Amino acid sequence: MNSPNKKTVCIAGASGLVGSNITRAALLKGYRVNGTLRDISDPKKVPFLTALPGGDRLTLFNADMAIENDFNKATRDVDGLFIATLIPTYQGPSGMLGKDMNDEQGYQEIIMPTVNGCLNIMRSAVANGVKKIVICSSTSSTNPIPSVSIKNEVDHWSDPNEQCRAKKYTSAAKTVMEKAAFKFAREAGVRLSVIMPTGMFGPVIIPEHMERNPHVWLKRLIGGGIGRHEQVPNDSTSMSHIHDLANLFLAAYEDPKANGRYFGVYSSWHWQDIYAEIKRILPQMQMPMPITDDPKPVTQFDFTRRDSLGASFRNIQSCLRETIEWIQANPFDEH
Repeated sequence: MNSPNKKTVCIAGASGLVGSNITRAALLKGYRVNGTLRDISDPKKVPFLTALPGGDRLTLFNADMAIENDFNKATRDVDGLFIATLIPTYQGPSGMLGKDMNDEQGYQEIIMPTVNGCLNIMRSAVANGVKKIVICSSTSSTNPIPSVSIKNEVDHWSDPNEQCRAKKYTSAAKTVMEKAAFKFAREAGVRLSVIMPTGMFGPVIIPEHMERNPHVWLKRLIGGGIGRHEQVPNDSTSMSHIHDLANLFLAAYEDPKANGRYFGVYSSWHWQDIYAEIKRILPQMQMPMPITDDPKPVTQFDFTRRDSLGASFRNIQSCLRETIEWIQANPFDEH
């Protein structure tokens, strides 16, 4: 598709799971894309991005969010910015895991690199006149204490102090980052939307993403091994199809009324229902040990804001079936 009248957008973190799929979706809609990654010569990532349909409209830039002004070139002459670089970080530069850190270490080594990295990218964009920004965060920033029966994006925030007390520095980083980003956006006159996904299913673009959840444990199940759990957790999880999620990002950028936080999930299911559905798709799979108590209620969401953007989401049955069938087709065999 060649649409010369389409605008240029910058996708920070174009080689990540979310960023690569936003890149795919933007190219399919005819946008020109400035995509960033830390090494544009990386043979494990770059060829899969440039091979996307419309890849002739993709320009790649080296950029590191830890370095001030490193996104100046990539955000020049663009109409909008997507920040998908803020992947979960579970350990510090020394290799120490977050669960072994004290609060000062967690703050300095996990929380602040995420916050400062996000603000570095935003500052570059704003200096270049960008007024529309969409950030990928996580539903982990929407877990209030005490918990609520139905969560919404406006009223329900996680408490970063409580997250730190529980050694959940990775989750706290998302909460603190969002608040800092909204403060910066208000002061800079930027229309900011934040999309909050959790489990992302569907085809991946870059092979190394097959090595992460959920694809890695679904692949084990397909091969006759153990899935994500030896025993079904008495808990629920939220999920979405990565193509639907990417379209939600574009909808937030394109809708002039969009701003604030949006859930990026279809819904939540209890893990026992997820494994039961997978069993219908893979009758030969090894089932984990069942839960022994009554199942806990699943997380409920108010999707009024998400649905206002007009993006549609595949249901969980479709997410699971499409992902499993795609993995079974061995999509990267030729590489």
